[in-house]
Amino acid sequence: MRKTYVLTLEGKNRDRLLEASKHDIRKYVKRERSRPLPAGVDYWDFDCRFGSSEATATGVHFATLMGLIDTLAREGGEQFYIEIVTRHGVRNTGPRDAGADAEGAADTE
Repeated sequence: MRKTYVLTLEGKNRDRLLEASKHDIRKYVKRERSRPLPAGVDYWDFDCRFGSSEATATGVHFATLMGLIDTLAREGGEQFYIEIVTRHGVRNTGPRDAGADAEGAADTE
């Protein structure tokens, strides 16, 4: 999803445009997460970019998107660009640090 949302349109309430853009983003994410997972993939992850325009967009974490949108709207921004690209996520279920586990086992004996 690559889209520029305009927050100031003639005859439209700014708050309604803001809420409509958030709803559109949440709807896209829900649709992407409901897709079947390929073999070897644990979950869908998202690479996100956010900015006032496509040229100024920078990479951000998905969890911070709504807060960034609210901040931009509070500061009086006229529009924002958002890019959300779905990617495969794989959980690391192995030991975090095998050396630390071996030392801990030696201390308990």
